[in-house]
Amino acid sequence: MNAQKLSKRLETVASFVPTGAIVADIGSDHAYLPCYLVHQNIVNKAVAGEVVKGPYESALRQVKLEGLEDKVIVRLADGLQAIEDNDQVDTITIAGMGGPLIVSILEKNPEALTSVTRLILQPNIHAKVIREWALRNEWAILDEVILEEDEKIYEVLVLQRGKMKLNEQQIILGPHLVAQKSNTFMKKWTREIDNWKRVLQSIEQAEQTPEIVQKKKELVHLISLVEEAIK
Repeated sequence: MNAQKLSKRLETVASFVPTGAIVADIGSDHAYLPCYLVHQNIVNKAVAGEVVKGPYESALRQVKLEGLEDKVIVRLADGLQAIEDNDQVDTITIAGMGGPLIVSILEKNPEALTSVTRLILQPNIHAKVIREWALRNEWAILDEVILEEDEKIYEVLVLQRGKMKLNEQQIILGPHLVAQKSNTFMKKWTREIDNWKRVLQSIEQAEQTPEIVQKKKELVHLISLVEEAIK
């Protein structure tokens, strides 16, 4: 992977960036995504934010190597603090982290979202917490993609401002994904159900404390909810 050819996962994220957007890529690592977006003439200006010094220096080197210093600004900052008011960022991408970490980044500096109209988020795990955050903060799911790369399954969520209603099944599985029921979706959730059933089996042998009883109840509920959706 490089700034000319992204991984399938990041290419999917890039595909949802509107032409002419001003993008901030948070946790940008080598800044491949913002450089790619400029090279493809999707955006003219981007911010690459990185909180760790090593990846920040890698991003600086990459931007210089691509000759894009005038178009991609690299900043060492914690999360959305990489965005400054005069950047006029309207699109944020956050990819390759867990859902809870993505949510904590969004919640830490909500004022940075004032001019933002689109969020493209790619959690490695726990996409559910992003949907819960979206519901609480009046962001609606515009689209979702589930994909497999190098034997790992990823979800990409595209949010825009607006209210939405989701039931419990849709919060866990994704409203668009559960409607499409792709092969990758079926593979992921069949695997999850098998895992939950194994856990259930193992805690059946444990002492039935109130915590264990509650855990069993939650697992039985999850299994039936997801099984019903993937029938």
